[in-house]
Amino acid sequence: MTVRAIVFALALVGCRSAEPDPPPSATALDSTPNAKPATPPVPPTPATPPTTPAELAVVIAREAIIVDGHVDLPWRLSKSRDKTGSLGEDVLTTTATGDFDVPRAQAGGLDAPFMSIYVPASFEKNGAKAEAERMIVLIEQLAASAPDRLALARSPAEVRANSAKGIVSLPLGMENGSPLQGELANVGYFHGRGIRYITLTHSKYNHISDSSFDPKRKHKGLSKFGKQVVAEMNRVGIMVDVSHLSDQAFWHVLEVSKAPVIASHSSCRHFTPGWERNIGDDMIEAMAEKGGVVMINFGSDFLAGDIRKARDAQEAAIAKLLKAQRLRADSQDGEAAIAAYVADHPPPRATVEQVADHIEHVIALAGVDHVGLGSDFDGVGDSLPEGLRDVSQYPNLVRVLLERGHSRADIEKILGGNSLRVWQAVEDHAAAPVQ
Repeated sequence: MTVRAIVFALALVGCRSAEPDPPPSATALDSTPNAKPATPPVPPTPATPPTTPAELAVVIAREAIIVDGHVDLPWRLSKSRDKTGSLGEDVLTTTATGDFDVPRAQAGGLDAPFMSIYVPASFEKNGAKAEAERMIVLIEQLAASAPDRLALARSPAEVRANSAKGIVSLPLGMENGSPLQGELANVGYFHGRGIRYITLTHSKYNHISDSSFDPKRKHKGLSKFGKQVVAEMNRVGIMVDVSHLSDQAFWHVLEVSKAPVIASHSSCRHFTPGWERNIGDDMIEAMAEKGGVVMINFGSDFLAGDIRKARDAQEAAIAKLLKAQRLRADSQDGEAAIAAYVADHPPPRATVEQVADHIEHVIALAGVDHVGLGSDFDGVGDSLPEGLRDVSQYPNLVRVLLERGHSRADIEKILGGNSLRVWQAVEDHAAAPVQ
């Protein structure tokens, strides 16, 4: 196991970092679980109209529908199981670690976090469909355990209906297309299981697409089967997610797809020059021309190139330290050494204002109708920005947008309106008569 994997694993005990092949997208320079402030109660309706941006932000977050394109709660919960199979965390109560639980979601006004049905690259040709099924069942069971607070959502209409009842929706998005297992019929199968977007690949190329993280470009974009998958997703009504794709694969998707596409958890490459995982300006404009939406990732590495470089430098320093002390990164002594080093040399962190910068960059390029939120909560470790450390803090982002002069109507589009519009457009395309 690499230093990057070990350091990240120490930050996310029981979460996605413990996968067999840790995703390069996951921030590695964290040594302790994310320390959370006390969860604020759901704010009451003020007796008098709000007069400050901070006050109005709370009202907007409570009244608008907030859609988050990517939350890694399923992986986090799956890795928390003990030897008996029982979950080690109860997200119906406020949890000490992790970024999502129901009380904090309600405090932050979150209505529809897309649950990431994440399947690591190691499952390619090795039981990927069964792994996806296991994760789907986990979320089905979670929703069934608290029907007055949680519900699955298979359409924008269901999200709105749940929101009106004060219920948090749990729509499903599949991260990595490996569970299709080369069978086009599995696109329809997973639509039937509630999957409403598919991220075509993840940290390595698969039988569908090349990955932005994988230097091996087997298909030079999408495979022949991958192009068929995109067309079939259009046909059945599953959104195509271009996050994690290589640039060539991205352009192939836009050539093939007849419906709008999403980037469920990607930020702007403008702020991280040369980093293919984020979306370039020309790509943002092209997505907008097709009616799509870029959903901004909150991870610090996604928000600033200098932060990425600083965290990479710290990783190199940790590797040098381990080598000098002849320690394995995955040994008890090695983990202790890493934790001590990171405690003494905390990595830099972005801010909520920088998330707003990315939102405004998309708006400047493509207009306010083409940007949304894709936090990657529970997926990027302790790299979340100041002011957006967990799902209770969406009002902080709303406040910043208000302070910068954005209207309430536009903010409501950013929070969820744009994402619901694209989701509905994909459904409408699938329902339209064949031309």
